[in-house]
Amino acid sequence: MTVIKHDFGLAERLNERRFARLLELDALHEANIRANPLPYLERASERIFRLRETLFDALQAAKAPTPEPEAESRLIAVDEAEFLRLKACLAIVEKGFAEHGNFDDAL
Repeated sequence: MTVIKHDFGLAERLNERRFARLLELDALHEANIRANPLPYLERASERIFRLRETLFDALQAAKAPTPEPEAESRLIAVDEAEFLRLKACLAIVEKGFAEHGNFDDAL
């Protein structure tokens, strides 16, 4: 005897539920996602763009500014563990921007 497995659309419903959760929507939107996905895809695209923009801004903020000739320089002491933690954060931001920050593929 053979058992035929059928999920009755469970995989699609789980994908819709995951998509709604990622967009921080409530359960009432699940049927709308299925019926009219375009507004939700536009919302997801906008969030992706904002995340890329934030990643770019974080990378720009981490870069050293060009020194001004009249600027006063001060020496600040930082704990080695804190410095290594900040370097690790910068490496993560640089890697993330290299992998996901290209704005050309969004068009």
